[in-house]
Amino acid sequence: MSDTVLEFDGVWKKFRKGECYDSLRDLIPAVFKKTVTAKKREELIDTEFWALRDVSFQLKRGEALGIIGPNGSGKSTSLKILSGILRPTRGTMMVKGRMSALIEVGAGFHQDLTGRENIYLNGTILGMKKADISKKLDEIIEFSGISDFIDTPVKRYSSGMYARLGFSIAAHVDPELLLVDEVLSVGDMWFQEKCIKKMLSFKESGISIIFVSHNLASVNLLCERTALLKKGELKMIGETRQVISEYIHGNTDAAELKNEKNAIWGAKLLDDRRQPCNIVSPQQCLSLEFKFLCEKALSECQLGFVVNRISDGLTICDYNMTFNYTENEANGEMQGKIRFETNLLREAYVITLHIYHYPSATHIAYAKNLIYFSVEERLSCNGTAHLNPILQIKRADELVAKIYVNTKGNWVEDKSDITLM
Repeated sequence: MSDTVLEFDGVWKKFRKGECYDSLRDLIPAVFKKTVTAKKREELIDTEFWALRDVSFQLKRGEALGIIGPNGSGKSTSLKILSGILRPTRGTMMVKGRMSALIEVGAGFHQDLTGRENIYLNGTILGMKKADISKKLDEIIEFSGISDFIDTPVKRYSSGMYARLGFSIAAHVDPELLLVDEVLSVGDMWFQEKCIKKMLSFKESGISIIFVSHNLASVNLLCERTALLKKGELKMIGETRQVISEYIHGNTDAAELKNEKNAIWGAKLLDDRRQPCNIVSPQQCLSLEFKFLCEKALSECQLGFVVNRISDGLTICDYNMTFNYTENEANGEMQGKIRFETNLLREAYVITLHIYHYPSATHIAYAKNLIYFSVEERLSCNGTAHLNPILQIKRADELVAKIYVNTKGNWVEDKSDITLM
């Protein structure tokens, strides 16, 4: 018996732009046009566009498949087809087993019913029997973390409360296949971590997962394989680390940057062996190498090195380093290198470089989102900085153990003698 639980086979999906008719005068020509063009469904008319183009992939039992890509790439459209909300224009889709989906905040909720009543309503929609819902009711409410408001109409809920209740219901349906969209991003950091742990436990019990997210660190933690979509096309599918690396490399348009008179481009992130790397460990030493052009000599300038967290845009660091460009060096292609340590916790980050001229208070060159990287570690629940904590345990004056985090993000024990402070 095949262990394939989901198959997307050559799926195409098209939509119509601006399909709104305010009068009978507009509606009749539109209906006539649809009738005339019905025989030419393979071609697009001027108001249509392809949201998906010949997308194919499979999901095995107990596997977690990530789907990543820029906004508008077709990720959510794929999930809506998988969940039965949409039908493909062409191609086929097959699902085996009981499926649970969390795609849109509040989907399947009735605004005038309370959270408790919506658990029964949404659970029934997802295929649960009333008796089964009653058995799991307390567990669902506890996991959602909104017990104080469970008897409040959901129209009073925030988007985060919607997400909490929706995921909690979906997670307790005992699904064989779980579909999760970026809807979890509206939840707070602690609830997102709770959801990731729940999905990891699903994997261990043989439940299959499709996870759509812009949080590359979570995708890398949860998914063995990942699919990369761009403009409705499947650009790559394979081992998650390789797909993430391809995604972040493809987000920099070096040609466009180089065409500017003053430009920064050609960035590469290298490890100590000078090997390209975009998924790194805490405390790892990296080198950012880049090229730059300046049309004339510069003085009183600074090179800005900015790192932002992708999930919320938080500025992790913003360094400004003296940067002067003499007459002899000007009007040529130069190379620069910045060495730094990734004293960061699990997340995805982006680097921006810029050259700032103080006398004129202007940017001579600005390369926003020049290169992306992701820090991989499996210990932290939340936070930003990696402070390399060391736990010392002693009996009287005798050191029993020293426990710390190594460069691979694992807790290790070292019983060697150290000076106790």
